[in-house]
Amino acid sequence: MTMSAQSSTGHPGPETSVVDPAHFRDVLSRFASGVVVVTAIVGDRPAGLTCQSFTSLSLQPPLVLFCPAKSSTSWPSVAAADSLCINILSEGQDEVSNGFARSGADKFAGVGWTLLPNGAPALDSAVAHIGARIATVYDGGDHHIVTCHVESLQTPGERDPLLYYRSKYRRIRSLD
Repeated sequence: MTMSAQSSTGHPGPETSVVDPAHFRDVLSRFASGVVVVTAIVGDRPAGLTCQSFTSLSLQPPLVLFCPAKSSTSWPSVAAADSLCINILSEGQDEVSNGFARSGADKFAGVGWTLLPNGAPALDSAVAHIGARIATVYDGGDHHIVTCHVESLQTPGERDPLLYYRSKYRRIRSLD
């Protein structure tokens, strides 16, 4: 058994862990999730990043949250924007996801988009667009936990979402 430093409550302290990071990543990869691209206009330029950690938080008031990596080079730009769009990607948008996950490149090159009423870019062919503004940013280890007030919702068409499972993009398949 591996022991680590303990807090006054007898639990491992936050600065130490008995969990192997590779095993942790492998176990959590077994939870299928959707993929979102968070976009904003900063100055006169669009900015965005891919984020797998996204969920609804509250119905009243309507809140969502996402968790960008602290190492993200795009997060500071998105964080500085007044409004943003959380684009829920559709199956077939794996290249869009990959493009927005890269740093340095023009992430919007070859990607169609329009502006939401709040001024944030809504990506073409997404399953849904959630217009929002950042409410609070919390520390979450090597990620930020970003809560957002939802201001608008769009479902531009009937599409199936892009899924991420076991470190690969997947599609929904009916069981019947």
